[in-house]
Amino acid sequence: MSSAPTERNRPAQRQAEIAEHVLQHGSVAAADLAEKFHVSLMTIHRDLDELERQGVVRKYRGGVSSQPSSVFESNVAYRMRSSTAEKQAIARRARELIEPGMAIMLDDSTTTLELAKLLTDITPLTVVTNFLETIKLLSAAPGVRLMALGGEYYPTHDSFLGVPCIEAIEAIRVDLLFTSTSAVSGEFAYHQEQEIVLVKRAMMRSAQRSILMVDHTKLRRVALHRHAHVTDFDRIITDAKATESELADLTEHGARYELAD
Repeated sequence: MSSAPTERNRPAQRQAEIAEHVLQHGSVAAADLAEKFHVSLMTIHRDLDELERQGVVRKYRGGVSSQPSSVFESNVAYRMRSSTAEKQAIARRARELIEPGMAIMLDDSTTTLELAKLLTDITPLTVVTNFLETIKLLSAAPGVRLMALGGEYYPTHDSFLGVPCIEAIEAIRVDLLFTSTSAVSGEFAYHQEQEIVLVKRAMMRSAQRSILMVDHTKLRRVALHRHAHVTDFDRIITDAKATESELADLTEHGARYELAD
């Protein structure tokens, strides 16, 4: 008679540990996961299929990744771990643009989440967002009037998207939009998913000024869908690790940018 399964061998617990391991390392070979977790390769592939279904990882031949590609956006858990110091520097610079009494909009990016953490002493302030993490963060903040945009919930992004979200955005007018995206190259900003692009475009139409917050890892990269022209943003804030050639590319195409220390 077989003994009860250990905690690690229970599928849900093992999958949680696999997800944590992949998020830490970015990409991992399936064979290495099978060895690490002492299960068969077939079992690992079943686990990875389930994690891919949940939007946590994406599979490729022989392995799995939590990193973004030109077609697939990474899970929010991975994005919250990447380039954190750069995002915080960008957020500090963006905060200087906000004054008490303003109405601002934050998209569902982890870069604007860093900005949300700096807002509690700029009051009174109205904050509009579709990002559940930001909603939870500011829900009890005194002096912050929080407006949550509804729609269809997307677990991969931890945000609300779709037609109801866009219609809610269209009924609102804000002073400033703070937004990010997956890639900026040449004349355009790009994103992998059309649902995200449609919401970001609606947000830009509803704002008097739009501020793009992108760390240096997103420069000179492309993704599947064209989001906006770089001159559509009133300002682009990136970090000091951006190279001279990357900044020259922004200048060449008319972008107004500044560096965050």
